Amino acid sequence: MAFPAHAEKKAPLPEPMTLVVGYAPGGAADTVARAYAEQLRKDGAGTVIVENRPGASGRIGLNYVKDSKPDGRTMYLVPSPLLTIFPLTYKAPGYDAQTDLRAVATLVDIPTAIATGASQPFDGMKGYVDWAKKNPSAVTSLGVATLGSSGHLGILAVNENHNMKIEPVAYRGASPMLIDVSSGVVSIGWDAVASMMPLYQAKKIKFLGVSGTKRLDALPEVKTLAEQGFPEFKAATSFYGIVVPAKTPDNTVKGLEDAFLKASEAPELREQLAAKGLVMAPAKGADMAQRTSEELASWRPVVERTGIVMD
Repeated sequence: MAFPAHAEKKAPLPEPMTLVVGYAPGGAADTVARAYAEQLRKDGAGTVIVENRPGASGRIGLNYVKDSKPDGRTMYLVPSPLLTIFPLTYKAPGYDAQTDLRAVATLVDIPTAIATGASQPFDGMKGYVDWAKKNPSAVTSLGVATLGSSGHLGILAVNENHNMKIEPVAYRGASPMLIDVSSGVVSIGWDAVASMMPLYQAKKIKFLGVSGTKRLDALPEVKTLAEQGFPEFKAATSFYGIVVPAKTPDNTVKGLEDAFLKASEAPELREQLAAKGLVMAPAKGADMAQRTSEELASWRPVVERTGIVMD
């Protein structure tokens, strides 16, 4: 993935700008996009319109931005799996993450989790697995907003390692998926903690475990999946970053990078996103490009081992 070269002068930001989100309103990506759009406005960076273009696990929005005029007006809030996993799992994703896009900045890390309906008769991921094995006729399905995500790969590994048959079910966004999780249409769901927090706080769902290697400050009562005996999810935390079309000029990309990094320092924005279970991780475009390459390399053997191929 390309990143902005050093530019002596940054170009004035175009206005208005559009920040495309590849998922339905109400999810974590939408929350982050709207928080940054408002902060950019407060900082005087200009008007940023958030536009939702859901479908194809985020690829519809990304391909729309990839094909947009490279003038800095159209940006994509990209979840890292579209850059680090999809190139390995999809036969034809519709884009080349290395040549079609330029990295602007990393914004936040995305702790993820598995949740279930509040009335389900099990607690914790181990409790779910034990329950499913005692009730072989029960529907065991995992709702996901993104097929080919780290959660999808993780559950395939759980199936293999724990002799399970949990079927991934794709949705057009976190909101419709979580409605089905809370009502029991699907037994469990995987997404960003930020997407799940409102229903968790409303006691409509409960967490079975969070990804990563340590518990979240926002959810100290929820065990990690790894500490429950599911190391498949240790590396399942991803990130959100900003990308633009590959031919966007250096000085324009530099201006966008500076604007997003400045917005990331705003205490109000940081508090707002932390309360949603997101972790601030602002970084320059060059660092985002390097992180993307490293994570792509780390996921390659996992994808090869699971044998997952998406059409």
